[in-house]
Amino acid sequence: MLRLRDPFHRSQLAIAALFCSLGFQYATWASRIPAIKADLDLSDAEVGVLLMAAGIGAAVSFPLVAVLMRRLGSQRLALLSALCLALLLLALAGAPNYPVALLVMCVDGVLVGALNVAMNAQGAELESRYERNAMARLHATFSGGSLLAALLASGMNAVTSTVAVHFAAAAAFLLLLVAYARTGLLAEKADSAKETAEAGEERQPATPAKSKWTVPSSMTLWMCVAMAFGTVTEGAMNDWSALYLKDVADASAELAPLGIAVVSGMMVVARLFADGWRSRWGDGRIVLSGSVLAGAGLALALLSGGLVPALLGFACVGLGIAAVTPCVYVAAAGQGSDSLTLVAAMGTTGLLAGPPLIGFIAHASSLVWGLAAVAASALVVSACSTRIRWPATTSG
Repeated sequence: MLRLRDPFHRSQLAIAALFCSLGFQYATWASRIPAIKADLDLSDAEVGVLLMAAGIGAAVSFPLVAVLMRRLGSQRLALLSALCLALLLLALAGAPNYPVALLVMCVDGVLVGALNVAMNAQGAELESRYERNAMARLHATFSGGSLLAALLASGMNAVTSTVAVHFAAAAAFLLLLVAYARTGLLAEKADSAKETAEAGEERQPATPAKSKWTVPSSMTLWMCVAMAFGTVTEGAMNDWSALYLKDVADASAELAPLGIAVVSGMMVVARLFADGWRSRWGDGRIVLSGSVLAGAGLALALLSGGLVPALLGFACVGLGIAAVTPCVYVAAAGQGSDSLTLVAAMGTTGLLAGPPLIGFIAHASSLVWGLAAVAASALVVSACSTRIRWPATTSG
């Protein structure tokens, strides 16, 4: 309880509730894809398009989210989008047909994009205001939320096969997280600056209005590429590792889920310690070395073949890629709201659209080549990291 009296920790826990809610909501509907497929009588191709709909929604969300960030600020946008995502689970459970489900998933992508921007803006503001690293631990709660959702899905499956009951319970938990987050989110500093600027207008000659949108800088574009390929690596491993172990490494049905467990477990552990690593070595070195470890480790595992090399390679991916997105988000926030919004939109797009794209590669060739594309994605991140101006290190 003493920690809650500290304003830094109080805000950190509130923002962590947002990260947890996003991971929980994403993993909740993903865990019930087989049931949704059966309820709507979908083919494998239609399921792929359903997954792509969320990625498309995230990709096109940037202009709307940029406007909402300017008008509402990260505090209000985070709460509003988190609330809508909880209710959207109920809409997905009640979707009467495939077209409605596609619409719901597209809206889900837009809302995920909005919450992703707002909560990372809150995290970056927390680091800036208190000059303490916190972003990696916040992203660890995203992974923790996904784990909680998986455990709930397993428990609900043992009780009932009805998706609506499961999603209603998940929505109730999400509403509790939103209510908790409301108590400690950071207020916008921009309000006081805006009032000062408006007061000064009476004393200053009129000047042409500044455009609301400017062409992204080259560094912002490098961050967009790094974020997109980093989240492709992260998302694709969660979706395809189990299938690789079963179909390529000849793992048993009991051992196949270890792929997801190894990747997710290593990511959670790495993110819990990554803020200390950032303080010691700096964000740039962490991203460069981590992405090289992820890409090279996975490539060697694919070349070696077999269960043990695969698990070691997956561990390298989880350990190496864990700190990439937190570091890139902090760097993007330092370039302004529009830069953060664009980078976050690319991250959400990579996370949601990456796994289906890897599936298309695997279908056209083999799953080995599909995961080879994942390894290449991690190495693209390492190349981009050398072109990004990283913020100065702060205390952990």
